[in-house]
Amino acid sequence: MDTGNRALTKRGETVELPPLEFDVFAILIKNKNRTVSRERILNEVWGEDYFGDTRTVDVRVANIRKKLGLGEEIRTISKVGYRLEERK
Repeated sequence: MDTGNRALTKRGETVELPPLEFDVFAILIKNKNRTVSRERILNEVWGEDYFGDTRTVDVRVANIRKKLGLGEEIRTISKVGYRLEERK
């Protein structure tokens, strides 16, 4: 992941993520193996003035899992948020 150029590659191939999904994934990468709350993701990506609900984060994470094949690596932490875990 090249955050400066907003580019993402997987196994040498470019993966296109919309800006919001890219930003959510960047937060998960920066916090690998740590749980990140939905509220924190909302604040960092959508801003503190966002008044929608946390379901929007769930939708973005589901899209990221599907596009990047990370169903096992991005863990849902019940009633808290998400954690990107290293592959074992």
